[in-house]
Amino acid sequence: MDILRTVKEVQDVVSSMRLEDKTIGFVPTMGALHEGHFSLVRKCVADNDICIVSIFVNPTQFNNKEDLVKYPRNLGRDAQYLEKEGVNIIFAPSEDEIYPEPDTRQFDFGQIDKVMEGIHRPGHFNGVAQVVSRLFDIVKPDRAYFGEKDFQQLAIIRTMVKQLGLPVQIVPMPIVREESGLALSSRNERLTSEQKNIAVAISKTLSESRKWIAGCTVAEVVKNVTDTLNAYDELEVEYYEIVDGYTLQSISDWVDSDYIVGCIAVFCGEVRLIDNIVYKAKS
Repeated sequence: MDILRTVKEVQDVVSSMRLEDKTIGFVPTMGALHEGHFSLVRKCVADNDICIVSIFVNPTQFNNKEDLVKYPRNLGRDAQYLEKEGVNIIFAPSEDEIYPEPDTRQFDFGQIDKVMEGIHRPGHFNGVAQVVSRLFDIVKPDRAYFGEKDFQQLAIIRTMVKQLGLPVQIVPMPIVREESGLALSSRNERLTSEQKNIAVAISKTLSESRKWIAGCTVAEVVKNVTDTLNAYDELEVEYYEIVDGYTLQSISDWVDSDYIVGCIAVFCGEVRLIDNIVYKAKS
């Protein structure tokens, strides 16, 4: 396994692999890797001749600069894990390598970035689109792998790929959870043991809410989930939206869509956690 730091190094390797007709899979990350990331990596290794993983904490997607500073970084540990998983190349660039000049591009995603995370993290998805499109331009992968925990981000990336006409297949992967049910996240490292035990209520409440839809309206389920979680001293729901899984727009009735997803953001102390649940799966 090689750890490459520059765009030129990656492009040279990719060019040589293309001459050998090798398929290239790509997993973009910000490091602080956990089992959720490794599920993407294993699928990437299985599907492709070459697996490239990027580790880059992207400043343009952090609307909260304190969050950027606190984001966990441990390249040495991450590299050890990735080597064991069969990764061929880690791309760990500096900020100057990714952004030799300020990226001033503004993406138009219609309404899908105007809701949920888009409301509470202004500029976040534009920053995601900037960095992912830049990485795709460098790596030029055949396939790229993303987790469904970041449900709205996945929709943004799919839209960006379509808008830019990029020849890459986006491969979604299911949410990976701790044994307790808590969705795996790099942010979980910032939770105390007590907070982790409390945060389990998020996934448990979402799971329980599936039983409510037979006798409750959409609005009642939203209220029940929100009230249940806000009853915990350490938890504060930032939003809970039940949306059309294609458009990400809120629905008002269970018959409004054939693909219905509940998306949530909850503060556990100062740590912001997201999760989602599918109420009605797409056919």
